[in-house]
Amino acid sequence: MKALNPLRAQALARWQALSPREQRGVSLLGALLGVFLFWSIAVAPAINTLRDSDNRRAQIGQRQAHMLALQTQAQALQTRTPLSRDEALRSLQALTPSAQVQLNVQGDRVSVQLKGVSAPTLANWLAQVRSQAQALPVEAHLTRNNASPVVVWDGNLVLSLPNRGAAP
Repeated sequence: MKALNPLRAQALARWQALSPREQRGVSLLGALLGVFLFWSIAVAPAINTLRDSDNRRAQIGQRQAHMLALQTQAQALQTRTPLSRDEALRSLQALTPSAQVQLNVQGDRVSVQLKGVSAPTLANWLAQVRSQAQALPVEAHLTRNNASPVVVWDGNLVLSLPNRGAAP
């Protein structure tokens, strides 16, 4: 406190040495600086948060809709009747589109050879295989082929069929 007293006395002496007009100018400048600091520290961040709230609310709504869709999908997968291995294999063979996809059965696993399969076709086929044949991808060795105007995939997949003992 003792160190502040000489500084306070020096500031008071300088203040009193100013003319009334200069004192008003310094007071006005101090008030403007105070308003600026209050605005930049308290008001501006609140306004920015309020401005961004609509975008954030929309993003949260999209995330919620996605999570609800995933929940519905998970519930549907939980309530489905398990297939036997043979039923799953028949369903998998029925879903296989063409010469682009070839199956090789090896016990409870199926090796899949892909040749020139477009990405949407592959994605749809994998979704159907998962839901209808209850086969799950275990391994994937794919390469992207840009030779044609449409991007296609070549490679191998290994799918796991349901356990042999699963009830129909």
